[in-house]
Amino acid sequence: MFSEIDGSRKAIGDVDIIYHEGLYHLFHLVLPNHDFIAHAVSTDGVNWRRVKNALFIGDPGTPDDLMLWTMHVSPNPFRPGEWRMFYTGLSRRDQGHYQRLCMATSDDLYNWTKADVHWQDRRGPNDPPAVLEAREYCRSDKATRIASPFNKESNYPLSPDPRYYEASLDEGRNLVSFRDPYYYWDGEQGWLMAAGRVNHGPVVRRGCVALMKEVAENKFEAMPPLHHPGLYDDVEVPNLLHINGEYYLIGSIREDAKVRYWHSEEFGIRWRSYYDNVLLPQGNYAARTCKDENGWLLWHFYSVDQSDRTKNNLMPPPQRICRTPEGLLRTKTFEAFDRWIDEPIDTRCIASFADGSLGEQECRVDGSSLELRSDCGFQAFVFSQEVENFRFRSNLDLQGKGKCGIVFRLDPETRDGYYLSLDLMKGVAQLRAWGSNPEAGGEEYMSFRGLQSGYWHMKEVGQAELQLLVFGSYVELSVDGWVILSLADQTFQSGLFGIYLETAHLKLTDIEANHLSVCMQSDQHLTEG
Repeated sequence: MFSEIDGSRKAIGDVDIIYHEGLYHLFHLVLPNHDFIAHAVSTDGVNWRRVKNALFIGDPGTPDDLMLWTMHVSPNPFRPGEWRMFYTGLSRRDQGHYQRLCMATSDDLYNWTKADVHWQDRRGPNDPPAVLEAREYCRSDKATRIASPFNKESNYPLSPDPRYYEASLDEGRNLVSFRDPYYYWDGEQGWLMAAGRVNHGPVVRRGCVALMKEVAENKFEAMPPLHHPGLYDDVEVPNLLHINGEYYLIGSIREDAKVRYWHSEEFGIRWRSYYDNVLLPQGNYAARTCKDENGWLLWHFYSVDQSDRTKNNLMPPPQRICRTPEGLLRTKTFEAFDRWIDEPIDTRCIASFADGSLGEQECRVDGSSLELRSDCGFQAFVFSQEVENFRFRSNLDLQGKGKCGIVFRLDPETRDGYYLSLDLMKGVAQLRAWGSNPEAGGEEYMSFRGLQSGYWHMKEVGQAELQLLVFGSYVELSVDGWVILSLADQTFQSGLFGIYLETAHLKLTDIEANHLSVCMQSDQHLTEG
């Protein structure tokens, strides 16, 4: 998990990742200023090192002289060996109310040059002669990672076509949405997508995936929307995948801060939804995909404070995208975590909490199975070792209709820690940070925060194949092989872990518990440096 250094007032924004020649390249925004696009590299997708920043906001008078927003990097199909970065530019001329798509190129993913633009800022014609002379002197005729010279033949920046999309500040929300580009090459034809808005219908239901066809290199023809769900204000950060003959369109939805997807057998025709089209649970946002030698990976940032996604953001490890036999998309734990599996955790000895105190340990020769019972009330059963980073796997079989869950990073004295509730009747997981706040006093002494909820379809009522991964501030729960919870929290750092019951009888088999090697980098490493 990575974020900005404490006190800097900066945070990671939208991300884009390219895998090339054994190296993951991460490009990301830095909030709240949006004044440059950062670049970092990694061999494992978890430990990152910042390198040369890719782009900066343009000189005054250019279409990106206010802010840089979401980008997408892809190979240029017209020039082998060249990369193109499509990105969102906001101008001072429009006070940031009008979004446009800009482009830059690179031969090595490190050194970027902005494309020429057909754009002139004609403000200030009556400036004093000395000011006009200064402006002209500062104008650049050479493209750099800052400057984008004027060229009347250029097709950039790209703006929405009023035939299909909101294209005027007088429409809709008095804000033109045309951002978050994604370039897709189908082997014969190039398509450029963006988060746009149709120009008709209820104002808060106009969000769509805008579409343009590349008719020649860097020449685009506007097309009707690729998809207009008719439900959302925006469909942000679109992605398009083609897996086993099916197209999958992925987008982030601001209303509930979830990543959703749609599917179609043909490009742009009848995008359909499954009963569960949520690809990532709430709090995970602005998902981007990249393909490595093992398939598709899903990357995103996570907002610790979901009421404000411009601060306290972290980038979790990626998840592996999989297609089920029924055609649904699901995600699995990134297999690179196997590299950090360390010594086993001793699960032969377990102790119960009774009347607020830790009872005597019960030890067994076989640590791979366990049978627990609580006739009434809450009772926690914890293993003997305090742990910080770990992976826990087991098959659960709940007898009867009671309640069960997992506790981890639990303080044995206060019982402060994480409580993971598992409803094995309905298929519901809920993670809470539950503890005490002595400094507050009164009713505020108790601290309780619901962190995330997730759902799954039960194969057999009362049974589940479970994996819990706790790595630094990252917490991931998988049930029957699919990721259900994925989040970050920094409330508790270490403590006991085990099982809790409320009037339940639970059997655990095939128990595997291992320490994970300590993450080499802190949460603050990535944007810090």
